Amino acid sequence: MVRFPRGGFGLKAHPLQRVSFTHPHRTKIMCKAVPLFALPLLLAADWPTFLGPTQDGVSPEKGIVAPWPKEGLKKLWDCPLGTGYAPPVVAGGKLFHFDRVGDACRLTCRDAATGRQHWSYEYPTAYEDYYGYDPGPRACPVVDGDRVYVVGPEGILACVAAADGKERWKLDTRAKYRFHQNFFGVGSVPVVEGDTLIVAVGGSPKGPRPADLRDAKPDGSAVVGLDKLTGAERYRAGDELASYSSPVVRTIDGKRTGLYFARGGLFAFDPGTGAKRFAFPWRSKLEESVNAANPLVVGDRVLLTECYGPGAVLLEAKNGALKTLWTDDDKDRFEKSLLSHWSTPIHHNGFVYGSSGRHDTDADVRCVELATGDVKWTLRRASRCTFTLIDGHLLGLGEFGELFLFKANSARYEEVSRYRVEELSYPCWTPPVVSDGRVYVRGKERLVCFELVGKK
Repeated sequence: MVRFPRGGFGLKAHPLQRVSFTHPHRTKIMCKAVPLFALPLLLAADWPTFLGPTQDGVSPEKGIVAPWPKEGLKKLWDCPLGTGYAPPVVAGGKLFHFDRVGDACRLTCRDAATGRQHWSYEYPTAYEDYYGYDPGPRACPVVDGDRVYVVGPEGILACVAAADGKERWKLDTRAKYRFHQNFFGVGSVPVVEGDTLIVAVGGSPKGPRPADLRDAKPDGSAVVGLDKLTGAERYRAGDELASYSSPVVRTIDGKRTGLYFARGGLFAFDPGTGAKRFAFPWRSKLEESVNAANPLVVGDRVLLTECYGPGAVLLEAKNGALKTLWTDDDKDRFEKSLLSHWSTPIHHNGFVYGSSGRHDTDADVRCVELATGDVKWTLRRASRCTFTLIDGHLLGLGEFGELFLFKANSARYEEVSRYRVEELSYPCWTPPVVSDGRVYVRGKERLVCFELVGKK
């Protein structure tokens, strides 16, 4: 999902200024031809949900074109989109995208190689944004076998058939769980764990939305577990309000654990039953602030990061206890390690690469040592960016449409290629999506597909 909390949007892009450094010492698959409307088969090259098959922004593909030709990557196709901020997903040779056209939220299915549209599914919406942002979807689709799940900015959750877009079930989560409209609508992407669909809700007791959202009360439905085939509720859990982070499921401390970076902090739970595992408060004191980046899990360690107040913290869950390994909370704002806005940082070989800063005018790209929080290098004033790790490189997309490639090198920023994608307009807030040798990038009302892995 793309996250877009208030602050600094719409300002003119600033050129890159300088790079500073600190602490320098320091399965083979056999496939038959797939009929046009066959169910999507989940392949190694698929990108079926937010941040890819492993939900961490890491692509398993190899052989990327590097460096790029001077004119940029080879464009394969592009297409217009409706309003919204959601990235596409890809499964079984099909690309699914969720946007808004007029007074309807629309899910489209296209041929991933050519962009040709196969079908569309729509439902009516009357969502209006409190802060004047586009009223389209924030969360990307989720593909699970022969089903596609979407959740709109107003809270409508729908399950449709991947083959033809026919609706299987639909649930108005706002009507059922009574959540207050958040600053920018609903934006968390659901996650499938076994036969359960885990959805971030953040419901409240019955009553009007308070003037100050800090006065809103939770009612035990931070997340809900639904039967993925029917939409029937299996559990509700967590006394937290909603955020823009998406739930993830990992094995931590020897147990499958759901993690949701909710409005007030981290809530960890049993993904099968909803039973609480642990919690950790982490939030700015400002009312108009959000938690948006996903929790980054490396083994038994969990990195949380936000940009409005406390910054980043690294936790370790071991032997049933939660320990703080390092924290930004006691540091001056200019000394904090990582202040991610909506962009989830990427881990590689003990180091974290991320976009740090609230506004486009003060956002940096940083490399941070995970174990210590030490900042290894900083690319200053890079604007806010999103990233995908592929083939030993970070593929970045700046919010004004610059696509760039640099090596995953903790010693220094080592840029390989960069160019401005002319087809894209601000805001470009979705991370690059990589599938079957192609990369998909989107900006305001347009999606562009490029060849990323060279032909052999």
